Amino acid sequence: MYKEKIWFSPIIIGLLFAFWFLIIPPVVGIVLIVLKYKDMKKYQTFWEKNRLGELVDLKVKIEELEDQIDNKQKVLQELEEVLKEYQPITDILEIKDQLAIKIETLRQEKSSIENETKKIRDEAALLKDDIEGMAFGFYTPRYGMETSEAYNIKLKEIRDKQKGMVKQKIATNHSLDWQIGGDKKRGKEFILDTIKLTLRAFNNECDNIIAKVKYSNVEASKDRIQKVFEQLNKLTDMQLVSITKDYRDLKIEELYLKYEFEVKKEEERLEQLEIKERMREEARALKELEKQKEKVEKEERHFEQAIEKLKKQMEETDEGKHAKLIEKLKELEKQLEETKKNKEDVLYRVQNTRAGYVYIISNIGSFGENIYKIGMTRRLEPMDRVRELGDASVPFTFDVHAMIFSEDAPTLENALHKAFTYKRVNKINERKEFFSVTLQEIEEVVKKNHNKTIEFTKLAEAAEYRQTLNVDREQKIIAG
Repeated sequence: MYKEKIWFSPIIIGLLFAFWFLIIPPVVGIVLIVLKYKDMKKYQTFWEKNRLGELVDLKVKIEELEDQIDNKQKVLQELEEVLKEYQPITDILEIKDQLAIKIETLRQEKSSIENETKKIRDEAALLKDDIEGMAFGFYTPRYGMETSEAYNIKLKEIRDKQKGMVKQKIATNHSLDWQIGGDKKRGKEFILDTIKLTLRAFNNECDNIIAKVKYSNVEASKDRIQKVFEQLNKLTDMQLVSITKDYRDLKIEELYLKYEFEVKKEEERLEQLEIKERMREEARALKELEKQKEKVEKEERHFEQAIEKLKKQMEETDEGKHAKLIEKLKELEKQLEETKKNKEDVLYRVQNTRAGYVYIISNIGSFGENIYKIGMTRRLEPMDRVRELGDASVPFTFDVHAMIFSEDAPTLENALHKAFTYKRVNKINERKEFFSVTLQEIEEVVKKNHNKTIEFTKLAEAAEYRQTLNVDREQKIIAG
C-alpha cells in the first residue's frame, strides 16, 4: 500500500497555507501538493505495471472464502452434533431427514467454496510467476553451428584473439607515462604489473563464470561478467588502467559460444546413443531374421525329404494302398507350400531393410491420457520391442493400439512424426517419440500414408494401472 511521506501530510500543507500572508509558505505548500501528486502517480504506475492490485484482490478474496469455509464447517459440525443427539429418538425421523438434507447441502457448498478457493490460489500463483518471471528470458541461439567441432574451432579463434590483445597490450586502456618518486622506470613497471594483475583477475573470474554456464543462467552469467568488468575498472581507476570494452565483449562472446558448444556436444552424445540403439535394434532384428531363415530352410528340407520318401514308398506299394498315402502326400505338399511362403517372407525382410512395423503404444499410468509413443522396429516379433520399452524405467507396461507392417516403415514413421511435430511432448529432443494427440488423429494420418486396412484398439487395457487404483482406493477406505 502507498505510504505517505510526512512532509506530504495534510497537516503540514494546511499549516503552510495558514501563513498565506507570508507568501513563501503557501508557495511551498503548492510545490508539496505537486510533488505529492507526482509521487502518488509514480506509485500508481508501479502498482498497475506489476499487477499488484490483482494479487491484493485475490488475497482478500481467498481470505473471505476461507472465512466462509470455516463458518460452514462450524455450522456443519453443529448440525452433525444435533443429528447425533436426535438419532436414538424414533419420533423425530422427519427432523433427522431434514437435517441430513441440510448437511448434504452444506457439504456441497463447502466443496464448491474449496474448489473456488483452489482456483483463485492457482490464479494467484500463476500471476506471481508472471511477475517474478518478468526479468527472465529464454535463450535464443546466436550461432547455430552444425557440429560441436565447429563451435570448438570458433572458441579457439576467440581465445586466440584475447591472447593477441593481451600480447599487443590493447586489452586495457592505460598510460605508461607514470612516475614513482620521479622514477619513470619504476612507474612503468608499476603500471605493467597493475595491467597483469587486473587481466589475471578478470580472466580467472570469467573462466569460473563460463565453466558454470547453463541454460538457466546464461543472461545472469553475462551480467556477472559485466559486473566484474565494472568492479575491476573501478579498483584501478586511480592508476588510469581499465579493461577495454572490446576485450570484455570477447569474453561475453566466449560465454555464449561455450554454452552453445556444450549444448551441441550433449545433442551429439544423445544422437550417438540413439544411433547405437538403432544399430543394436537392427542387429537384433537381423539376427532374428537369419535365425528364422535357417528355421524355415530346415523345415523346407524336412518336407521335401518327407515327400521324396513318400513318393518312393508309393512306387513300392500296391495301388490299393495308394489312397491313404496320397492323402498324406497332399498334406505334406500343403505344409511345404506354407513353408516356402514363410521363407519368401523372411528372405524379403532380410533383403528389404526398410520393411518393418510402426507401432502406436500408450502408457496411461506413466504418462496420462492421450499421450502416445510412435516408433518403428524391424523385429520379426515386434512385441519383443514393446516389452523392452516397458522395462524397469517405467512403472507400468505399454498398451498396443496398432501394429502396422509396412514395406517402408521409416517413411511411414517419419510421416506420422512430421504430422504431429507441434504436438511433441518433448519439443527440444526430437528423439523422444511421445506425442500429445488423440488416437483418431493418428488413425487419420495413417490412412493417408498407408493403403492397407489397420485395426486400431481404442481402449487401453492398462490392467496393472487400473488394479493399482483399486488397491489404492481400498487402502484409503481401510485407513479412513
